[in-house]
Amino acid sequence: MAELIYNEQGRLLFTEEMKDEYTILVPQMLPIHFSLIVKIFNNHGYKMKLLTSTGRKVVDEGLRNVHNDTCYPALLVIGQMMDALKSGEYDLNKTALMITQTGGGCRASNYINLLRKALKNNNMAQVPVISLNIANLEKNPGFKLTLPLLEELVIGICYGDILMWAGNQVRPYENNFGDTDKLIEKWQDKLISDGFSIVKFKETAAQMVKDFEKIPYTPQNKPKVGIVGEIYIKYAPLGNNCLEEFLRGEGVEVVVPGLLDFIIFMCDHHVVDTQIYHVAYKKFVASGALEVFLKKMQNTIISAFKDSRFRAPSKFEETKENAKAYVSPANKMGEGWLLTAEMIELIGSGVKNIICAQPFGCLPNHIVGKGMIRKIRTVYDDANIVAIDYDPGATRVNQENRIKLMLSTAKSNLNNVK
Repeated sequence: MAELIYNEQGRLLFTEEMKDEYTILVPQMLPIHFSLIVKIFNNHGYKMKLLTSTGRKVVDEGLRNVHNDTCYPALLVIGQMMDALKSGEYDLNKTALMITQTGGGCRASNYINLLRKALKNNNMAQVPVISLNIANLEKNPGFKLTLPLLEELVIGICYGDILMWAGNQVRPYENNFGDTDKLIEKWQDKLISDGFSIVKFKETAAQMVKDFEKIPYTPQNKPKVGIVGEIYIKYAPLGNNCLEEFLRGEGVEVVVPGLLDFIIFMCDHHVVDTQIYHVAYKKFVASGALEVFLKKMQNTIISAFKDSRFRAPSKFEETKENAKAYVSPANKMGEGWLLTAEMIELIGSGVKNIICAQPFGCLPNHIVGKGMIRKIRTVYDDANIVAIDYDPGATRVNQENRIKLMLSTAKSNLNNVK
């Protein structure tokens, strides 16, 4: 058993010895992306495992460990981790947890403290918690985000976006049920086997899109429904009650913006801070350089799709520009202006049916999500937007009934266009 070492503030550190011995549990958010991310970490010497547990037991575990006034994503993430630790599947003396810290004003920066409190209350204080952040918030001797690792993580996120974006455009129309998911699994295995080289990214991205084009399909006029909202509830099946699966069952094409836009957004608001408030010049330089790199990667993805029959994602700068008439680029709490911008981008690309996923306790999300719907409708009177609340007491039946009302309008509008 590794020696437990604490820093000057009394925080349990994840040591180099633990890196060799400990299994690191990671909460689920994006199934495709996180499968790749975990494999990348494992290729760099870590022993990570992605948690996929779902169901009411996770919510109940969260309620036992987190105050019910806390934002819903925190409750779910901590509930999923505590449920895993209590399952008996893991040796608590050789298990660590990983959680992200944004470093911004969102309460997500403090999830890590709520998790440590939950561990202490359950007599599991020997379990170290690793902060995944690029804001220099917490450091651990046994966990380092090196430049090669960061580069591979960015590439993995880009590949995840391609698989998600192309898959969602093929799956509703495939002739043979399951072809799309089989191809996604095939590419995940191939990427893990071949590695995540920046040199091969352009070629690989283009080949991935071409492979999706080869899937036999039958063109149909189906309603398209976009999903926006708080990042965890937007993407995580646990958070949104398997929303994408439900929508596909209702005969629609699901459109979900990629994760890369959010990563660029996180860099961009450091740049905006300096431009507007003349502060944080060091962050301005570092974030600006990373933003340039990420935009180049995004342009490569867009080029791969523009040479195909698929809709291509929009450029970040275009998305940002579209939002300026509605909300200031200085609005950066939570999803900030990006949430509003995604709704406008979807409508502009012909996806006028939108679900805005609203987690309980997320004030910024309600302001730039639900709070902007009326303004957007004054400009786009044919926008069909519904805000769906997700919290421990919300029933899946009520959520799906509200979505079905929106879908009835979407199908009616589609028939009128015919």
